[in-house]
Amino acid sequence: MNEELETRLHHEEMTLALNRKRAVAFFIDEILLSFLLIIALWDSFVAGSTQEIIILTNSFVLEFMMMKIIYQAFFVMQYGATIGKLVMKIRVVEIKTLNNPNVLVALNRAIIRVISEMLLYLGFLWGLLNPSRQTWHDLSSKTLVVNA
Repeated sequence: MNEELETRLHHEEMTLALNRKRAVAFFIDEILLSFLLIIALWDSFVAGSTQEIIILTNSFVLEFMMMKIIYQAFFVMQYGATIGKLVMKIRVVEIKTLNNPNVLVALNRAIIRVISEMLLYLGFLWGLLNPSRQTWHDLSSKTLVVNA
């Protein structure tokens, strides 16, 4: 992270969120969205065999990805955080303003996040190795995840 950004974060009394907090927030969000899918398809889940359930869920992959994009973009734009991030007391800020991302930034971040998931979570791994803890979706949207 460059010195100017470190100075700005320090001046605003912001610190980068730990990878551990980000990981727990990620799992909270994934569990929440998975439950929403299960609830939406409940009748088919109850009546079907394991193989039928797998086939059914695979047939809704695009819808599930769209649900993730809408969820991520809406909550990050509106609150600066998803439900998982709110629970973990972390939030997303634009580097330029240190405020909640606008709609285009939040949408960009959400789309690149889903692409990163499709590419074996390599973008998330990148964030573990990055000194600013920025994943591909953070780098693409010029955001940071900080403690709330």
